[in-house]
Amino acid sequence: MKNYTITVNGNVYDVTVEEGAGGAAPAAAPAKAPVKAPAAPAKKASAGAGSVKIEAGAAGKVLRIEKNVGEAVKKGDAVITLESMKMEIPMVAPSDGTVASIDVAAGDSVEAGRVLATLN
Repeated sequence: MKNYTITVNGNVYDVTVEEGAGGAAPAAAPAKAPVKAPAAPAKKASAGAGSVKIEAGAAGKVLRIEKNVGEAVKKGDAVITLESMKMEIPMVAPSDGTVASIDVAAGDSVEAGRVLATLN
């Protein structure tokens, strides 16, 4: 049995993985409650965009645009949903604000770290 700490979209999870019988692939045990992650440093604004960037947490394909430019969002609201390795991953607002730009379209392939949207 091995213990791992995994961070997904700023949420930290403690996960225990144990090997299956007969050398089968490891099976993940249920994740424990999220552990509070340290706050991310403020990012600089790019010209013509909002001051808060929402970046792709992993390489993948833009599945859905959840919010529109001008729409108010609360911290944790999904703004864009990515599909990566057959999983849907919501890219969430890091703070309350208003969507200033959507910099991708549904179906776009993106690399980890690419700016997907900005907030004011």
